[in-house]
Amino acid sequence: MKHSESKKQSGGARKGAGRKKGSGKFGEDTKVIRVPESKVSVVKSWLSNQAEQELQQRQLQTAQAMTGDKLTIHVPEIGDEVPLPLHSHKVVAGFPSPADDYIETRLDLNSKLIQNKSSTFLLTVQGDSMKKIGIQDGDILVVDRSLEPKDGKVVIAALDGELTVKRLSIKSTGTWLVPENDHYPPIPVREESDIFIWGVVTATIKQF
Repeated sequence: MKHSESKKQSGGARKGAGRKKGSGKFGEDTKVIRVPESKVSVVKSWLSNQAEQELQQRQLQTAQAMTGDKLTIHVPEIGDEVPLPLHSHKVVAGFPSPADDYIETRLDLNSKLIQNKSSTFLLTVQGDSMKKIGIQDGDILVVDRSLEPKDGKVVIAALDGELTVKRLSIKSTGTWLVPENDHYPPIPVREESDIFIWGVVTATIKQF
């Protein structure tokens, strides 16, 4: 007497398994290609840079839509390093002393001002609400969106659909956006306020 055995199916693709379509960095379907082993890291690096640039561009468009023509926002163009001589002799702001020609090191302004390339933006200041700390109309602010906004930091805040630069004050009595100009009142941040912190100011660029 022959016994019939039911064969269990195993292997194969499971329903719902694998990465969902459009879930990658670029939000679209992917395709398998063959890449020489020696070029894998190069291709990965290129794709990663492309994803960062597209994300940065979307953030730029969103921010520019908020500001209209009140603020000018730029993405810093970072090319080759330009190391400049950094003298060891300090500049005296009082009585002058003889200069020292010894160069201690060289400094690249890109690496000095920009810590996170993909999340850094440049904003041109309009107005004088922060003049007490040296931020004047026409200055360029270096803004890093990856940094955590903390009490005392100078931040870019999106307030009712507009970007503004203020000092963030977080106290037990509440949160405030504080100007550095006695002619402007602090702005209380309430639960019903349409506000979020867009980025943290890390440096100011001014020309004389």
